[in-house]
Amino acid sequence: MLESDQSVAPASAQNNDTPLPWPVSIPFVESLGVTLHVYGQGHSELRVDLTDRHMNGWQVAHGGVVMTMLDVAMAVAARSVQGNGQGVATVEMKSSFMRPAQHRLRVIGLVLHQTATLAFCEAKLLDDAGHLCASGTGTFKYLRGLARRSAPSN
Repeated sequence: MLESDQSVAPASAQNNDTPLPWPVSIPFVESLGVTLHVYGQGHSELRVDLTDRHMNGWQVAHGGVVMTMLDVAMAVAARSVQGNGQGVATVEMKSSFMRPAQHRLRVIGLVLHQTATLAFCEAKLLDDAGHLCASGTGTFKYLRGLARRSAPSN
């Protein structure tokens, strides 16, 4: 598992406070207010400032928000090593929750290994105090695209 922030993202990207454009629009993630801060060479970093819409009944980040951020951080890291515009789809994912996630969250994604068709990744989610709140591992399949279904007619 990832041990420190320094081993995750290139040094030049460590203090990137200005969000980057998403490599592909993900409306659900954008609606959560998640921003991209590192993208490249098998690394990613996402951030979000938690608001009421992100909370569960205990007033900490909902597990769905945490899992979404872990998933997207790994997927974006996997996408960053493909120069030909391929997308990725999650094949499997495991999440572990260590402590409640609160305030400003940061998720760091990393590609551990890749083949021509798969990427094996991990991610960690930290709160604004640097505490590890959750981690995940996942396998992602590289795709050229998905067939689009037309909207159902009324």
